[in-house]
Amino acid sequence: MSLIKHFERNTAGRDFAVGDIHGCFSRLQKALDAAGFDLHHDRLFSVGDLVDRGPESEQAVEWLAMPWFHAVRGNHEQMTIDAQRAAETDLHLINGGVWFYGLPSWERTAIADTLAELPVAIEVETAAGLVGLVHADCPFPSWRHLQLALDGTAEISNKDLKLVKNTCMWSRGRIEQGDTDGVQGVRAMVVGHTPVRQPAVLGNVWHIDTGGWLKDGHFTLLNLATLECIPPINPKMHWDWEDA
Repeated sequence: MSLIKHFERNTAGRDFAVGDIHGCFSRLQKALDAAGFDLHHDRLFSVGDLVDRGPESEQAVEWLAMPWFHAVRGNHEQMTIDAQRAAETDLHLINGGVWFYGLPSWERTAIADTLAELPVAIEVETAAGLVGLVHADCPFPSWRHLQLALDGTAEISNKDLKLVKNTCMWSRGRIEQGDTDGVQGVRAMVVGHTPVRQPAVLGNVWHIDTGGWLKDGHFTLLNLATLECIPPINPKMHWDWEDA
């Protein structure tokens, strides 16, 4: 299984990225409907955290079966996998994973297996250049270094590969430090993981988890070709982040 997945340019429709979904698929569908999302031509790329906290986590498997929906693996997917395969349940339970343990064993296994197939990173060709997606952050100054680490080209130990994957799924360092250095080799890198009131752009890194799963949040759809947001960024509003 490849830990990074490449998508060619969509010449028939639009490509959007969306922030953390956390089991709020009905609310996401309303955002897609409002944007005029075309199931036959458009594509939606998720920065991960499809499950936990919201009421519709089980629908993640159904959405992943859609030909127009693609996702990277977030830390909540990894917690779900670890809970089922390694009995590491404590962290998952306190982070919204209660829904998982009421399911029959066969269904938990099927969900974990599906989530384990998700790549850690996705890259999408656009007319304006390559766009990369990970859940939290890139551990390298360049996207090329991440490509080599995840596709098996670089000689990297299992321990170091685990560190790379953990940074991609868990790190908040860039947004906590206000790091604007960006990531070389991509036009933009898109991440979620840390809730913000509106999209935050640090260098060429777009933080787009605007809390669509929170009562007072909303889903942001980022057009990967134009880097325009739906709804638009309000220049008068700060992007303060919160550890939700």
